[in-house]
Amino acid sequence: MATLGDIGVAAAINLLSAFVFLLAFAILRLQPFNDRVYFPKWYLKGLRSSPSRSGAFVSKFVNLDFRSYLRFLNWMPEALKMPELELIEHAGLDSAVYLRIYLIGFWTHIVMAYAFTFWTCYVLLKEYEKVASMRLQFLASEKRRPDQFTVLVRNVPPDPDESVSESVEHFFLVNHPDNYLTLQVVCNANKLAELVKKKKSKQNWLDYYQLKYSRNSAKRPFMKTGFLGLCGEKVDAIDYHISEIEKLSKEIAEERERVKKDPKSIMPAAFVSFKSRWAAAVCAQTQQSRNPTLWLTEWAPEPRDVYWQNLAIPYVSLAVRRLIMAVAFFFLTFFFMIPIASVQALASIEGLEKAAPFLKSLIEINFIKSVIQGFLPGIVLKLFLIFLPTILMIMSKFEGFTSLSSLERRSATRYYLFNLVNVFLGSIIAGSALDQLNTFIKQSANEIPETIGVAVPMRATFFITYIMVDGWAGIAAEILMLKPLIFYHLKNFFLVKTEKDREEAMDPGSLGFNTGEPRIQLYFLLGLVYATVTPALLPFIIVFFGLAYVVFRHQIINVYNQEYESAAAFWPDVHGRIITALVISQVALIGLLSTKGSAYSTPFLIALAVLTIWFYRFCKGRYEPAFVRNPLQEAMMKDTLERAREPNLNLKPYLHNAYIHPVFKEDDDDEEEFNIKLENESVIVPTKRQSRRNTPVPSRISGASTPSLPEAVRKHSEP
Repeated sequence: MATLGDIGVAAAINLLSAFVFLLAFAILRLQPFNDRVYFPKWYLKGLRSSPSRSGAFVSKFVNLDFRSYLRFLNWMPEALKMPELELIEHAGLDSAVYLRIYLIGFWTHIVMAYAFTFWTCYVLLKEYEKVASMRLQFLASEKRRPDQFTVLVRNVPPDPDESVSESVEHFFLVNHPDNYLTLQVVCNANKLAELVKKKKSKQNWLDYYQLKYSRNSAKRPFMKTGFLGLCGEKVDAIDYHISEIEKLSKEIAEERERVKKDPKSIMPAAFVSFKSRWAAAVCAQTQQSRNPTLWLTEWAPEPRDVYWQNLAIPYVSLAVRRLIMAVAFFFLTFFFMIPIASVQALASIEGLEKAAPFLKSLIEINFIKSVIQGFLPGIVLKLFLIFLPTILMIMSKFEGFTSLSSLERRSATRYYLFNLVNVFLGSIIAGSALDQLNTFIKQSANEIPETIGVAVPMRATFFITYIMVDGWAGIAAEILMLKPLIFYHLKNFFLVKTEKDREEAMDPGSLGFNTGEPRIQLYFLLGLVYATVTPALLPFIIVFFGLAYVVFRHQIINVYNQEYESAAAFWPDVHGRIITALVISQVALIGLLSTKGSAYSTPFLIALAVLTIWFYRFCKGRYEPAFVRNPLQEAMMKDTLERAREPNLNLKPYLHNAYIHPVFKEDDDDEEEFNIKLENESVIVPTKRQSRRNTPVPSRISGASTPSLPEAVRKHSEP
């Protein structure tokens, strides 16, 4: 186990690393040629242009104003001074609420040592109330968006007489006659999207070679057609790319026609838009058919949040896909514990001396020994988790979620569970009780809290080193943006051919909710568990939350360009995980006190755990509906205000193409033709299903007879 001296060495290394990263960032951000790396968000918003400096040529690349280097830390107050309302307008509610997670973590852990359970519950209650209010206020005040009027309809039943488009329009004209406006069926255009992406790449290369030739018309550019242009036939680059683009254009046209004409390309799903937000809310939050597995409706994601590839997955296969991924995640989580335990054992004095006896004399040097015990275990664990977020995101995509926000939330949930089992419980068991693991498995359930309670204090030093590696140095590395910095300059030097390419070379990134939020929750868990067991760990966590809040606030204002806006839909997950951490901390405390002969305290701690769970259920029932459903009162209020301001508003042109697949927006003529084919503009669609409209024969789908629409209208009008 690491000593205080080892922790001191680790602290010195990580503090030095963090200082170097922050100093490098403070200097690099001032250089003109790095401006697009560290302030891409302002460029994307059109509020910043490349710095132009007169004078020496070198001033275009290096900041020669030495006075600016004296103010190299001014990014901190600049990141903190933007008001929250302005921050929401600038970056969206998701980003603002994400920052509040760091903020409450910072303040929660300061007071944790005094009354961590009740204080945390109080903070969570107020935050839930505040975020729910912010969400409703944000939804009420935000500008008109297509998703406010649109629902996603899935599992449309097949009909032999009508196409999916006709069937959907008929269903909603009959069941929502006063509110239905328009629809956009979902098509499987994944192959077409790949062809369009390939053509775009070829077009960029063509632009590059044409620009190169225009600068030196005496020499035609040549290239090799093999792997990475290193081998293969040598050809004229311009002629080759023109030919390739023509071939791809032909393939795209053929594939587009196939998507339009092939009924198999149309999925049994559609985006259905209504004349008001109130009508959309009613449809999204009610059962549409007497068969609860058909005509399933949910709120449509905003258009930029749609993950189009997964809309082509048949709805009936989703349950099977999610079962497969649940089993795969189970094995991934528990089998991953084996290499983590092995490497963690190796990353110790005893493990290294056993594996490499010839290094014993080197390992026994005090400084090397301190580095191994205080720094190596944390960095090894960090390296083991590098590829985990990518694996979990691939698993979430396989499950078929239809929006980027839901993909990130599912990945975050699994990352959190993985951290809980492998990083927290795995490190405790592997680090202090690996030799007694067989005994741990065989013991009764009521002895497990005692085992955990004994193991938790013994691993405090490991978690301190991990917090310094992942929390301190990791957050400092976040603001340096070393990977985007290197990639931008490599792309700018080798690949950038046009101004558009230069803009695409910028990688502002986003919050990365699927990776950032689980890390926050791990520190919440450590802070809550160790608050009463080993309070010495709390200052390290407080430093993390304070530094992370300032860094991420700076990044949100200047760098990150959020891909979507979910109006803080992730907050119920955040709340639930903090409550889970509270309960785990109470279980660990029960186990620790039972080893100290204080078994009489167990009933009081059990009562505390019960109260914590009750508090969670209270918050879930009181506030979570605001994150799941849209109140009809709010929807009607917004509709009424909009009609008063714009009495002649026609929503149909606004919603008509809002949810068309992006590949059909490449060409306006094709888009219009595609829409004409998929949507009938008449007010009432004459159905081709004679049994459903003109006869009392029971429907094959609903099992009941449905009168024709004229009959229904006639009967309704009779006295």
